[in-house]
Amino acid sequence: MDSKTQLPLGFPVGGYPGPQGMYYCSVGGKNTFGRDFVEEHADLCIDAGLNFEGINQEVASGQWEFQLFAKGAKKAGDEIWIARYLLDRLTEKFGWYIEYHPKPIKGDWNGSGMHANFSNTILRECGSADKYAEICEAFRPVTKEHIAVYGEFNDQRLTGDHETASITDFSWGVSDRGASIRIPIIAVEKGYKGWLEDRRPSSNGDPYKIAARIIKTVKPVK
Repeated sequence: MDSKTQLPLGFPVGGYPGPQGMYYCSVGGKNTFGRDFVEEHADLCIDAGLNFEGINQEVASGQWEFQLFAKGAKKAGDEIWIARYLLDRLTEKFGWYIEYHPKPIKGDWNGSGMHANFSNTILRECGSADKYAEICEAFRPVTKEHIAVYGEFNDQRLTGDHETASITDFSWGVSDRGASIRIPIIAVEKGYKGWLEDRRPSSNGDPYKIAARIIKTVKPVK
């Protein structure tokens, strides 16, 4: 967000940019806003020893995503908090700030999430669509418990629109961007060996609480 206008990058004062969608993974000066910033942040994370996986501009103007990978929930949480710290410090150089609210711009704009990709030995080795379904279904009866720790104001983002499931529903599906939990197509192509992606956590969520709740739900499935 631009500190002077308090608008996302690419938003004109008193108006709106072109409709969302054209910014997703874009290149070129017409639709890409903030690349120098996010690439410098990536370098800072790598120099700090974080397992930084990648970046991409997202659906809305000025919206970016970065990915981190770590073995173990605690380390994953540690690395996210360090990456956030580096992100916020870097904004001081640019005169910007990071808005972590999951619905920073009201209306027909995608909100901001913190998708949680997770795996265990069963998911990596089972080779069973039925077992994947069993693990996904383990989340259904504890939907409220997950939402309770997935971040504040998430009801404004999880509406069932803009590539989200409704906050009051639970769903899962293969390569389904509108599901609560998505089974990545690559895991299916590998014979149901891989991971799952919980798409409900919000951008302002606490990764420690999110990971702890996921582990509590998945661990009883043998």
